[in-house]
Amino acid sequence: MPHTTVDSATVHYRTEGRGPGLLLVHGTGATGDANYGHLLEEFTEHRTVILPDYAGSGGTTDDGRPLTLEQLADQVLGAADAATDEPVDVVGFSLGALVAVMAAARRPERVRRLVLVSGWARNDDLRKRLGFTLWRRLADLDPELYSHYISLLLFTPGFLANLDPATFDEAVGGAAVNEGTLRQIELGLEADIRELLPNIGVPTLVVGCRHDQLVPVEHSRELHDAIPGSTYLEIESGHLVPAEAPDKLVDAIRTFLN
Repeated sequence: MPHTTVDSATVHYRTEGRGPGLLLVHGTGATGDANYGHLLEEFTEHRTVILPDYAGSGGTTDDGRPLTLEQLADQVLGAADAATDEPVDVVGFSLGALVAVMAAARRPERVRRLVLVSGWARNDDLRKRLGFTLWRRLADLDPELYSHYISLLLFTPGFLANLDPATFDEAVGGAAVNEGTLRQIELGLEADIRELLPNIGVPTLVVGCRHDQLVPVEHSRELHDAIPGSTYLEIESGHLVPAEAPDKLVDAIRTFLN
């Protein structure tokens, strides 16, 4: 797996396909492959897809300090720099949506278009803070409860209820506790990008998930309202839309980018 050095971090990334660059930024506790690997063939015929793992995920290593959006934005753009000299379209999911906004704010010349999926702008929603705080505390108390809790928030009830037993066990037992994920949860708890949004000058699609219980869909609507000229749509899904409604997500991304 190729890697590049960005400040103190060694950033691992993957590229597939050929054509204009498409940078896919993952969410908390995931990797590029985990969130997007099953979607690659939908894009690689006409795109060079770049899948970085930012600090706390995959094989990427750093100095272990508390994470910032600025750090993570520089890391994912570092992967893009290593893959192509041309501006890239950026898709960010969950915490990755905030990283994508920060990337566009810090280096607007490198970002052609944005797609922000299941993101948020502010850190003062008490209900959302409760959810993230409980998620973080359960990691210290009981890894199994930590995994079960976040699974309940990531998916709609009907999606989980209709899985076969083996797939269900894999879905609700797959959120292992590791220090990198905890650093990402802590960043997600405090991150606030409201001051950046009015200055985003690239075409932007905001995708909300109508049944999101981790980051309620109102947060996506607020992102849309705050970004000048942005486009908005909602998908019938829980938070983890790349797994729950991948076809609808791919269709939204492809329609906007094309």
